[in-house]
Amino acid sequence: MQATAYTYDSGTRSGSVLLDDGTPLDFGPDAFDAGGLLLLRPGQRVRVETEDGTPAAPITLVTLQTL
Repeated sequence: MQATAYTYDSGTRSGSVLLDDGTPLDFGPDAFDAGGLLLLRPGQRVRVETEDGTPAAPITLVTLQTL
Protein backbone atom coordinates (compact mmCIF):
# COMPACT_ATOMS: atom_id res chain seq x y z
CA MET A 1 0.00 0.00 0.00
CA GLN A 2 1.17 3.52 -0.67
CA ALA A 3 1.09 6.13 2.05
CA THR A 4 2.64 9.38 3.24
CA ALA A 5 4.83 9.57 6.33
CA TYR A 6 2.96 11.58 8.95
CA THR A 7 5.06 11.30 12.11
CA TYR A 8 8.40 9.75 12.99
CA ASP A 9 10.29 9.61 16.29
CA SER A 10 13.98 8.81 15.75
CA GLY A 11 14.38 7.87 19.41
CA THR A 12 11.84 5.07 19.26
CA ARG A 13 12.08 4.46 15.48
CA SER A 14 8.28 4.43 15.33
CA GLY A 15 5.67 6.71 13.84
CA SER A 16 2.60 6.86 11.68
CA VAL A 17 1.58 7.10 8.05
CA LEU A 18 -1.52 8.28 6.25
CA LEU A 19 -2.90 6.01 3.55
CA ASP A 20 -4.03 7.72 0.36
CA ASP A 21 -7.63 7.62 1.63
CA GLY A 22 -6.58 9.48 4.80
CA THR A 23 -6.59 6.47 7.12
CA PRO A 24 -3.86 6.82 9.79
CA LEU A 25 -1.76 3.76 10.63
CA ASP A 26 0.94 3.45 13.27
CA PHE A 27 4.16 1.49 12.85
CA GLY A 28 6.70 0.28 15.36
CA PRO A 29 10.47 -0.08 15.29
CA ASP A 30 10.34 -3.61 13.84
CA ALA A 31 8.51 -2.38 10.72
CA PHE A 32 10.89 0.57 10.38
CA ASP A 33 13.99 -1.62 10.78
CA ALA A 34 12.65 -4.21 8.29
CA GLY A 35 12.71 -1.55 5.57
CA GLY A 36 16.37 -0.71 6.13
CA LEU A 37 15.64 3.00 6.55
CA LEU A 38 17.86 5.34 8.55
CA LEU A 39 15.51 8.32 8.71
CA LEU A 40 11.99 9.22 7.73
CA ARG A 41 10.67 12.74 7.22
CA PRO A 42 7.00 13.72 7.39
CA GLY A 43 5.64 14.10 3.87
CA GLN A 44 7.81 11.42 2.28
CA ARG A 45 5.98 8.88 0.14
CA VAL A 46 6.33 5.37 1.50
CA ARG A 47 5.18 1.86 0.79
CA VAL A 48 3.85 -0.17 3.69
CA GLU A 49 3.05 -3.84 4.05
CA THR A 50 0.80 -5.32 6.71
CA GLU A 51 0.58 -8.82 8.14
CA ASP A 52 -2.38 -9.81 6.00
CA GLY A 53 -2.41 -7.08 3.35
CA THR A 54 -5.28 -5.12 4.89
CA PRO A 55 -5.10 -1.72 6.62
CA ALA A 56 -6.58 -3.26 9.77
CA ALA A 57 -3.50 -5.45 10.33
CA PRO A 58 -0.24 -4.28 11.94
CA ILE A 59 2.37 -2.76 9.63
CA THR A 60 5.32 -5.11 9.12
CA LEU A 61 7.40 -3.08 6.64
CA VAL A 62 7.96 0.58 5.78
CA THR A 63 10.08 1.46 2.74
CA LEU A 64 10.50 4.55 0.58
CA GLN A 65 8.29 4.69 -2.47
CA THR A 66 10.38 4.42 -5.62
CA LEU A 67 9.29 4.67 -9.21
